[in-house]
Amino acid sequence: MKPSLKAGLKHRFSYRVPETKTVPHLYREAPQLQAMPEVFATGFMVGLMEWTCVQLLEPHLDQGEGSLGTHIDVSHKAATPPGLTVTVEVECIEVRGPRARFKLTAHDGVDEIGSGSHERFIVAWDRFNRGVAAKVAKAGTKVDA
Repeated sequence: MKPSLKAGLKHRFSYRVPETKTVPHLYREAPQLQAMPEVFATGFMVGLMEWTCVQLLEPHLDQGEGSLGTHIDVSHKAATPPGLTVTVEVECIEVRGPRARFKLTAHDGVDEIGSGSHERFIVAWDRFNRGVAAKVAKAGTKVDA
């Protein structure tokens, strides 16, 4: 991790919501979700918030490093139909060792649709992948390629 990663950094990312990011598409095998309205799913909103934080972090990481979400606390306040553009704004509010915390907001051009906080942990991918491989071996399963 580079010393340029500091509290106060901000990033904004906009994403036009397609039908494939609505509630019925979250788990296609869940009949209960198939019966729900086609609006931006909370799970996809959380993913968009994480993606925006990853974008903020990217230029401040060393080669072979990445980050993992370790905590999220957000509210989803308003429905967003497909076709609207959601803009996520993030601010790094704390860097403590390999942990970075973010303040998050999301707006769809009409309403603030979500807000909260998120924490990510910076890792070396080779070390992380070794840990995953050890877990797979311990579980006695094969990882699909």
